[in-house]
Amino acid sequence: MKANETTEAEVLMVLNKYIEAYQKRDKDGLMSLFAPDADQVHFGTGVDEKRVGRDQIGFQVERDWSQTEALAFNLTWHQISTAGPVAWIAAEGLGQGQAGGQAFAFPMRMTGVLERRGDEWLLVHSHASLPAAGQEEGDSVPV
Repeated sequence: MKANETTEAEVLMVLNKYIEAYQKRDKDGLMSLFAPDADQVHFGTGVDEKRVGRDQIGFQVERDWSQTEALAFNLTWHQISTAGPVAWIAAEGLGQGQAGGQAFAFPMRMTGVLERRGDEWLLVHSHASLPAAGQEEGDSVPV
């Protein structure tokens, strides 16, 4: 069910805090948005980027930052739904960054599942992806 205005604003605020902390390379701020659960999962864009638990998610964030000079995200679309104390978000936009002195930009997609615990929404699952390279609009597979 589509989230009501209050829930949508609260969940979108978490996503915006995530983006801001990521851009500022504020690991403590970023990690505070995740539930302390050992079984949460984050998928990234790399073939080896399946992270389970807070320690591995923190490792991935540090790896991302060690390989880039800058990363920023600008959302262009989002949809938020909810059922009870669980909300999920799908978003897309444009990522921009710099690595090895070279600027780059890429289309990005993000999904997340959040759970309301007490007064706050916390991430319990997250996923960042890129549209498949070589897959043209209208094609269902990248071949």
